[in-house]
Amino acid sequence: MPFVFGAITFTLIFEAVVLVAGPWALILSGTLELLILIFAIYGSAALLLKGLTQRLVLKGFGTPLFNVLLLGTASSASAQEKKKNTKYAEPVALGFFCDTVPSFIFAFYSFGYFKWFGLGSIWVTIISVAQFFSSYYANLRQDAYHTTKCGLHATYWIIKAWEEFEASPVMNNDVFEGRAVMTGDWFFILASLVMCAGSLNTDWLELVHNLLFLLVNVSTIPQIPHPVFYVLFGISCCLFTVVSLYGTFARLINAIAEKSLFPVGPQPVSIERMTKAFKWQKNKDQPESHCDTYHTSDAFFYIVNGIASFSALHTSVMGRNTYFNRHTVPWVLIPGAVIQAYISRLQINSGRFGSVISSVYVAVWATWTWFRFTDPMDWVSSQEVYGFTAGAIALLVINVFLILIAAYKNLVLLFMTVLMEVVLVCFLLSTLQSLPYQLEMAMLAVLAIICLYGALASLINATLSQSLLPLGPAILKECKQETTQDLPCPVADSRLTSGLLKIAAVLGEGGVCGIPTDTVYALAASCNNPQAIEKIYNIKDRPAEKPVCICISNVEQLVTAQPPFSPLLWEFMRNVYPGGISCIVSKGEWLFKLGLGPAYERVGTKDSIMIRVPDHTVTGHLCDMTGPLAITSANPSGELDSTHHDMVVSRLGHKLQGVLCDGESNEVVASTIVNCLKIDEGSITIVREGCVPAVKVLQIFERVKANMV
Repeated sequence: MPFVFGAITFTLIFEAVVLVAGPWALILSGTLELLILIFAIYGSAALLLKGLTQRLVLKGFGTPLFNVLLLGTASSASAQEKKKNTKYAEPVALGFFCDTVPSFIFAFYSFGYFKWFGLGSIWVTIISVAQFFSSYYANLRQDAYHTTKCGLHATYWIIKAWEEFEASPVMNNDVFEGRAVMTGDWFFILASLVMCAGSLNTDWLELVHNLLFLLVNVSTIPQIPHPVFYVLFGISCCLFTVVSLYGTFARLINAIAEKSLFPVGPQPVSIERMTKAFKWQKNKDQPESHCDTYHTSDAFFYIVNGIASFSALHTSVMGRNTYFNRHTVPWVLIPGAVIQAYISRLQINSGRFGSVISSVYVAVWATWTWFRFTDPMDWVSSQEVYGFTAGAIALLVINVFLILIAAYKNLVLLFMTVLMEVVLVCFLLSTLQSLPYQLEMAMLAVLAIICLYGALASLINATLSQSLLPLGPAILKECKQETTQDLPCPVADSRLTSGLLKIAAVLGEGGVCGIPTDTVYALAASCNNPQAIEKIYNIKDRPAEKPVCICISNVEQLVTAQPPFSPLLWEFMRNVYPGGISCIVSKGEWLFKLGLGPAYERVGTKDSIMIRVPDHTVTGHLCDMTGPLAITSANPSGELDSTHHDMVVSRLGHKLQGVLCDGESNEVVASTIVNCLKIDEGSITIVREGCVPAVKVLQIFERVKANMV
């Protein structure tokens, strides 16, 4: 891969050099492209043979040339209060990269390096599609913030690209009539402010990136005079490019190394302060519906409908069949129909009614754009206008059912669908040439405001996993809970003794179950059954070289096993157990006394093993019933940790023999891993920072050492 990426990088450099240096650079570029092809063929063959033979036949995919994990030390996180999960940040790096290229292209265009934006619009569209992949991956990890951010940025770049494509021929022919004064620009500014609010819970890199995106939006307000417009736009794009490029490397390297090698800054505002700032708006008498919890795509759904409705105001003031209305097409069609079709895909599994509302609104905005903006013929004198009248009536009827669906969701969505019904009435009157445009403008404006609030509330609530900004209760109640027969595996209630006995029996018979811990949910198998531990690797698609740890109920079990631990290690473990810390210690015969039995070779590494003592009553009782358990996080390898038993059931239930249901987990990330192999030399190493900050672990260790002295 280093050779492949190096060849790609130099290919792009020489492709650019061709513009000023002549054909020799093109020859070098072609040579490098041939090398890329050879690498691709070899890599495909190597991976294919590895898949067929289950071993590495062709070399090249073994030990890395350079191990980034050996760089630096674990970050102290002294000022970081948020619960981090940098391990699965690869989609975030892709999102930053996809912000780098469009802003770079727009900067060159704004400073006049090329006049026609046709090729630029294709470049930006392709990169924006890749950014939607980043949004999709974030949705798979149930990350509402990055799902919304990457989707919003991709939508903006596509719209601006095709807007410039529409405008550039007019300006280049020296008959510039003035830029279309798009109200959609203002909605993007408001949406950028929403993202700034959402990023207060992340780190300073995200906040600065969102503030610069806000600057980009402000610089594209068409009310700015034409000579100044492109200067401001170009400067803001340059600044945004620099931060996006840094964010690409920071997120990617930090994700690979699982440590903060590139600084991204502390959390701007603590979770407690954010919660306190919004909590006064929460109406305790109107709780959120349990059947319509925080879905990662909700904020993005409100945003695209807000952009489309705010941009549609132009049809009420500009007249039809004008340059300005043709210029408006991407502002309504792209977010309202094209992007919303992507959102409908995200919402397929988002509850009782899935993607019904977003799918119908794809048709609404597409039809609206076709009739109101493109105006390919004089509909007034044509009988075909009655086809649009019939379609408007059909959409009115369908939207009545959407109103009923929204009544099962929340008040904000209900208000939105009711306003859309009035907008569709305006559309019907428009086909009959009887539209009072002032009514339509008012309804579109109010619809955009409702969408803006829905986006803010959905983003804040999903980011903080709390109902802080009220969306309102469901008018129609209530959702029926799924029955056990509908679930892919047996489940048990952690509050019942019978539930614990049921899961303990399954584990004793060699089954693999999802269980709660004091951090996130885990997959558990009995240490008396090596075959069950093997199943964990298959269930998670976990690499064989990654060991699993053991879980016990209390430190006294270790005392009974009489391991040869030093007094310093004993004292350290007594200070951190039970809790969200895992200690790596040396293996030995004492593990057989602990109850590992035949699983000795299948847990830990050859020389070491990691021990967990969760601060969780349910897990402790379960370990007392079963003996030591081999555990690892209950998620497909490389994906977000499971923080609710529903996540375990939906993601891995079809592969499990049972799930012990305990509701929301206490944390959103796994335990902090501490290497204690050299503790007698006076040092410990933070292998992975989890729910317990590294600085706190080090403080405990220093205190223990001082007390021992």
